[in-house]
Amino acid sequence: MYNFVEQGGVNDSGIEEDPEKYQKFMERIEAGKLIEADDWMPEEYRKTLIKLISMHGISEVMGALPEKEWTPKAPTLKRKLGIMAKVQDEMGHGQLLLRVTEDLLKPYGKTRENLMEDLLNGDLKFHNVFHMKTKTWADAGLIGWLVDGAAIISQTNMLDASYGPYQRALHRICAEEVFHAQHGEAIIMALAEGTEEQREILQDSVNRWWPSLLMFFGPGSASTTGSSKQEITMKYRIRKSSNEELRQAFLDKYLPRVFSLNLTVPDDTLHYDEQEKKWIYQQPDWNEFKQIISNKGPMSKERLRLRQIAYENNRWVIEALSKEHSFS
Repeated sequence: MYNFVEQGGVNDSGIEEDPEKYQKFMERIEAGKLIEADDWMPEEYRKTLIKLISMHGISEVMGALPEKEWTPKAPTLKRKLGIMAKVQDEMGHGQLLLRVTEDLLKPYGKTRENLMEDLLNGDLKFHNVFHMKTKTWADAGLIGWLVDGAAIISQTNMLDASYGPYQRALHRICAEEVFHAQHGEAIIMALAEGTEEQREILQDSVNRWWPSLLMFFGPGSASTTGSSKQEITMKYRIRKSSNEELRQAFLDKYLPRVFSLNLTVPDDTLHYDEQEKKWIYQQPDWNEFKQIISNKGPMSKERLRLRQIAYENNRWVIEALSKEHSFS
């Protein structure tokens, strides 16, 4: 029923793969049973999870930085407290997900510290949207409303993920992301109902962020990048829907809300095809997308520099905890 990639050989980590175990593993997934950290799993499954969850976790950590920049500039004390709470949540999500990843890294002798080093040396990527500039307070609201809205659509697609620790983490994260989206929507509504200048700032924010929002879910097919990562995650029942299906779900949910506020999106080709039952839109520049996630985006260097400073300044905590653990 399944083609075993390694055909019973030894994979590139020196771990012997077993076709019979692989078959039972896939049957278990098909039956809806969860895989736990200590269970046998094929190398492709483990590496796919490591790449996906570590990118998700690091993106939560890096995603706190654009909003952190606006914490001292928030217009009221209430807004400051709201965005501070959101930043705190995002950092907590990152820690939770990196802990989940750490369990998967054990066969390779790696830890969360190695993941942070991978981020700083460019081996571990983070989400395209968090490489972008936040020029105005409207950007802080739009991140909560549309970026977190896109994240909810992407993450709820994996609430039934076959890997148990990730599934359980996602249930907690998605519940909190709903509050983040509501926080962002409250900022957007205040601007939309404000002065003409506030509405212009809001429209400008939508215009600047629209390409990044379309890129959020990744390319629509393997032919775009020569990759089949989304097909692999669907094969292993980590996710249910393709990138394009998720993007269409985002457009279905949020375009009516955008239009209801008398806002527009910068795409003259955008329309809903009644026959095909989907949105037709101008494709973003996927070559630019690859440049951005390769740390060549507008704010990539600055955000990575802030993370490196924080990592180096707090290295003593890691060292102290390591020494304490060695004596216990």
